[in-house]
Amino acid sequence: MRISARTQYALGAMLALAEAGGPVHAEWVATSQDIPRRFCDNILLQLRRAGLIHSQRGPEGGYWLARPAGQISLADVIRVTEGAEQAARPFPKAAAPLEEIWARLHDHEHTLLREITLADVMASGGPLP
Repeated sequence: MRISARTQYALGAMLALAEAGGPVHAEWVATSQDIPRRFCDNILLQLRRAGLIHSQRGPEGGYWLARPAGQISLADVIRVTEGAEQAARPFPKAAAPLEEIWARLHDHEHTLLREITLADVMASGGPLP
């Protein structure tokens, strides 16, 4: 699986919001995660439209998670930034058996990403199971 820079930034922003535990300004998210500010604003807008975060304007406002970190999986964030994955082109002739292997690999990958939450990442001191 390839992960775009947008997805890496979105995951970082979500983890920063989870760590903050309350409303924080976009500037703080961008600075804490080394995300270019305009890019961060676009990512936060995309995450808000997807219902993963909430926002409020004003000096007391900011961005925060829409659900507890334990209820937001990595797959939830990746789906927002990467969109729905397109079906792979069928393998021809001798390579046809690879189609089932590829499908199993894809299913395993998505299962793992659905199981790991933001809270799991925050709690881990190293590799996850």
